[in-house]
Amino acid sequence: MVGNPPILTAVDGSPSSYHAVAWAAVEATLHRSPLHILTSMAIQTGFGPGMSLGETDLESLRHDGERVLNEATRVARTAAHGTEPDITSEVTFDSIIPTLIDRSDHTRMLVVGSRGVGAFRRELLGSVSTAATHHARCPVAVIHSTSGIDAVSATKPILVGVDGTANSVPAVELAFEEASLRGVGVIALHAWSDVTGLDLPIGDWEDLHRQEQVVLAESLAGYTAKYPDVPVRRIVVVDRPGRCLLEESANAQLLIVGSHGRGGFATMILGSTSSVLLHSAEIPMIVVRPK
Repeated sequence: MVGNPPILTAVDGSPSSYHAVAWAAVEATLHRSPLHILTSMAIQTGFGPGMSLGETDLESLRHDGERVLNEATRVARTAAHGTEPDITSEVTFDSIIPTLIDRSDHTRMLVVGSRGVGAFRRELLGSVSTAATHHARCPVAVIHSTSGIDAVSATKPILVGVDGTANSVPAVELAFEEASLRGVGVIALHAWSDVTGLDLPIGDWEDLHRQEQVVLAESLAGYTAKYPDVPVRRIVVVDRPGRCLLEESANAQLLIVGSHGRGGFATMILGSTSSVLLHSAEIPMIVVRPK
């Protein structure tokens, strides 16, 4: 990326998408990045090519899109509390999913709601969030309607999943950056097995646990030195990562994970764990793909 890439957020008029806009505005302010708000008025028929519309119909759709963007811009400015970033907006008639993925090459972060309005002419934001976390080439933040931006949430730490391989390095890096910008700590959770402690030989458990503590410490070493202002709470568990991250997310304001990894993290965003995290976590979640 060259210069100061924008944070891009998609909006469709649903409460979830407006929550995403509010969160994106705060994020853009923290990073001193511009914010670009995009809405798609593409018609999805589900039966081959979309219908051909006349100028009057297109103008009506554009007017509807601009109404959504005006409200989104108001939401963004309110969320930023008078320190809003440079905000631009756009109505497109291109399909939203390929448009977002194409633009992700030149975007700092893509922010989407977890669910959309389900209107005839718009694609569900639920499908947008799923496609984006699988295919976007920048970090993707998924925001739920229950995600609050309030004084209590703002004091909570950032939760990051660490698997001990290069796959989680971008997630760890972003977690420390976000924590430093917010003036909070990091919870680094390392789930190192797909089985519970009861399934392991008793004599091996302590040695394995110590080894995985070393793995976690080595994964964090460079970032604890770079961000001495960020306190770190380390958690090493013998359990499935999705379940542990969901439980610990109650103590965090933001969950950050890599797109895939080894062992328990191997299917984090590619299988059942991704569904659990994307659709069950009540806090904002960022998926970071390898650079």
